[in-house]
Amino acid sequence: MRKFYQIIVNNPKKIIICFVLLAVVGAVLSGMVGVNYNMTDFLPEDTASTVSLEVMEEEFEGGIPNARVRVKDVSIPEALDYKEKILSCEGVTDVTWLDDAADILQPIETMDTDTVETYYKDNSALFTVTIEDGKQVEAIDAIRNIIGDDNAMDGDAVSTAIATTGTVSEINIITVVAILFIFIVLIITTTSWIEPVLVMIGLGISVLINNGSNLIFGEISFVTNAAGTILQVAVSLDYSVFLIHRFEECKKEITDSKEAMVDALCKSTSSILSSGLTTVIGFLALVFMRFRIGPDLGLALAKGVAISLITVFTFMPVLILATQKWLQKSQHRSFLPGFHGFGRVVYRVMIPLVCVFVVLIVPSYLASNSNDFYYGSSKIYGDTTQYGQDTAAIEEMYGKSDTYVAMVPRGDLATEQELSSALNDIPQVKSILSYVDTVGAEIPMEYLDEDVVSQLVSENYSRFVITVEADYEGEETFDLVENIRNTVNTYYPDSYYLAGTGVSTYDLMDTITVDTIKVNLIAIGAVFLVLLLTMKSLSLPVILVLAIETAVWINVSVPYFAGSVVFYISYLIISSIQLGATVDYAILFTERYLEFRSQMGKKSAVIETVAVVTPSVLTSGTVLAVVGFLLGYISSHGILSQLGIFIGRGSLLSLFIVLFVLPGLLYLLDGLVQRTTLHLHFYKPSKEGITK
Repeated sequence: MRKFYQIIVNNPKKIIICFVLLAVVGAVLSGMVGVNYNMTDFLPEDTASTVSLEVMEEEFEGGIPNARVRVKDVSIPEALDYKEKILSCEGVTDVTWLDDAADILQPIETMDTDTVETYYKDNSALFTVTIEDGKQVEAIDAIRNIIGDDNAMDGDAVSTAIATTGTVSEINIITVVAILFIFIVLIITTTSWIEPVLVMIGLGISVLINNGSNLIFGEISFVTNAAGTILQVAVSLDYSVFLIHRFEECKKEITDSKEAMVDALCKSTSSILSSGLTTVIGFLALVFMRFRIGPDLGLALAKGVAISLITVFTFMPVLILATQKWLQKSQHRSFLPGFHGFGRVVYRVMIPLVCVFVVLIVPSYLASNSNDFYYGSSKIYGDTTQYGQDTAAIEEMYGKSDTYVAMVPRGDLATEQELSSALNDIPQVKSILSYVDTVGAEIPMEYLDEDVVSQLVSENYSRFVITVEADYEGEETFDLVENIRNTVNTYYPDSYYLAGTGVSTYDLMDTITVDTIKVNLIAIGAVFLVLLLTMKSLSLPVILVLAIETAVWINVSVPYFAGSVVFYISYLIISSIQLGATVDYAILFTERYLEFRSQMGKKSAVIETVAVVTPSVLTSGTVLAVVGFLLGYISSHGILSQLGIFIGRGSLLSLFIVLFVLPGLLYLLDGLVQRTTLHLHFYKPSKEGITK
């Protein structure tokens, strides 16, 4: 490594030019990276609902209705006029209303009441709209201009459009505030006015390169777009700071700056790489999720940390050398107090806190697995948002509603009639649009208009558009999906397709709940293995992983005790993120404790370790916490907001356990650690009792 680092420090101009060009290219390419806000697009390709959607797109021109539009105070002729205007909007492929389900030329009083009130009630019209994927923003904006703010819209297409436009501005605010906070923290925790600037330059370079390189994925998820940058900054902040401090230490012993930098790099490589590697592995555990938001976020974050490490070991050394005179001239006294007093406080309270920690392990684990969950996107906007208020207004008048599409092999009208009757017997089914329901099994297809037939029958399949009185997710919805699938399967065994928002959410629930145990075990196992190999200890990996995992369990058990519902995606992702991002604190603390323990007794080692490590972990922990809370309290997107709260709270919990509980664990298990760790020699006083 020394030869490599000597090449680095001897070619400063080439390296600086190379990284600046990469950053510029990254900035340009990042604008070309698409962002996908539709969660169902990340379902595995072999999922039943995903396959059904693909078959439907091949067989029929119209998609599945994904929005409801309510227009109040309108007559039937006015409603028909609104229908035509909505249908003319770019991105709108179909609009269904009362005239599609009944003959509106006859008096409304003579029609079936349930059918009428599905679409027209108290002089308000409810349109079921199908919007093309990728054109939600344009379509929803156009529809809103037609119906005005007094009327209401809800559905997947509406929430996707709101997320697409709203999240971008929120992310910009979060990023600006986070950068300002990080800059302030760096000023407080460093001893040079220039050092924060250098650290931020290095972080900025690595972030731009990473964001631009996301183009290799084609598009990224909204979670990656919102959380990727700020998480990369928060978890890799320490690498540059650590290198600068090592360089300053080496400069006191070696007068030649380049040689001092090479020496600093050699001495810091092991600790920075082990820290970065555990973070990367924690993030890579998400790649093993079948739900593809996991791999999307995991790869982007792991790549970001890897790029940050490369930047620290190549770009930062030449940048530090180029600005070392300014670093020296801008030195100032430390704004942080000494932490020896804090170390003595920790020593006094750590044993009681270890007892509390041990008591909390089992209940926090059980509670963390007992939460109530939202699996889809139907609840991502709360009651205070316009979307939440629109949804409440529509549901108050028309009730909950969703649309499923069943496709069965065409040709047997008698069986289709039997299926329609069986589906209509299901209490939640409000109406069905199909050939046998709309036209009748008695009328030959040859006598009908081709446009009418093409919406209901394709070359291979007959289509049933089923309107159900059900929420987009929940136990009742999932039971309904199973009921409809079983009913259709009775008449068309293993030869049918069923799609819809509720159906996709059912498959989403089915997919990501299977991912939970697998992802957590992979993350824990991988981090444990890295610690086992780097620390050459049987006991330390267990202690460290248990400490951070307990922090994770306490974190995700809070909603259970608070009686709130958790977005399953946030719940699933936070386990890997918190483990990967905060296990570094435990590693740093343990390494310094072992170093001091080789020179002094247990008590002194604990106090000295707390005093030395606190500034570093406090910097990382508070930055990650603030970044998380900014995402949590600024974002109106429920999943992102909850993920942010989890990150912020999880960081503080990990920080607390590392500073107050881990010292006690190491103190109490001191003998076990020594016996189960290779090449470890603890200090032994010459006279018993001199050093405790």
